[in-house]
Amino acid sequence: MKTKLLLLALVCAVCLPAWAGKIVTDSIQSKVLGATVKYNVYLPNGFDKSGKKYPVVYLLHGLYGGYSDWAKNANVNEVADELIGTGEAAEMVIIMPNAGHHDIHNVYNGYFNMPGWSYEDFFFQELIPQAEAKYRVVGDKGHRAIMGLSMGGGGSTVYAQRHSDMFSSCYAMSAWLDQQELNDKMPKDKFYYTCLSVKERSAVAYVENATEEQVKQLRTVKWTFDCGDDDFLMDLSVKIHQAMRAKKVKSELRINNGVHNWEYWHLCLRKALPFASRNFNK
Repeated sequence: MKTKLLLLALVCAVCLPAWAGKIVTDSIQSKVLGATVKYNVYLPNGFDKSGKKYPVVYLLHGLYGGYSDWAKNANVNEVADELIGTGEAAEMVIIMPNAGHHDIHNVYNGYFNMPGWSYEDFFFQELIPQAEAKYRVVGDKGHRAIMGLSMGGGGSTVYAQRHSDMFSSCYAMSAWLDQQELNDKMPKDKFYYTCLSVKERSAVAYVENATEEQVKQLRTVKWTFDCGDDDFLMDLSVKIHQAMRAKKVKSELRINNGVHNWEYWHLCLRKALPFASRNFNK
């Protein structure tokens, strides 16, 4: 019996991952939003004892989603563990903030400022300084990246455009980068204002209308746009890539087989974390 238990213990030890980070859930009492905002944080193996500072990735969710999406639907902790363990990604902290709710018509959603919801102010004035101080983040452009899917892909792109001094790279997945004219018959509920904020913060228009100084700043960020060939938002990724080419801003465009779903974004994540790592300062 003892022999069997010993063999079982050995098998379990072999099967355990060599690298095991963890996800913790935290929150900020936001004065800007007048609300408590939850966020998940991935902490790499040995974080509690290392005492060192880490680069950080901000990983943004999409419309209808929330802060726990990346853990529940894309196994972000397992993906990060594997990539860090194999050396494909750097040891990093990953911050996944909440910016919405599945009830998009009655609860605020989005990463931009709008009437009653100054999320962009919250992100830069409260979330970044508080979370980075608490979780030992290096805290400079060379060690900070941003990425996200759909609404979060658009949010990450706009943040990196308008705050280019803060991010070394941006990986936008199936990104909601622009919004066409709004239907006059559309009810003026909270979803309407989410759509309006995307239109007003158009990532495509920002590149097309960029001044020389803005173009210069865009060139300091590494860009990737990744979208499925059957995704309804694919044309926007193509359009912003073309706009950047016209302005001589280097970006990578990845169009692969896929649609607007978690299967695609899970695969994106496996490419996005190494991309961010390659562009961190060594």
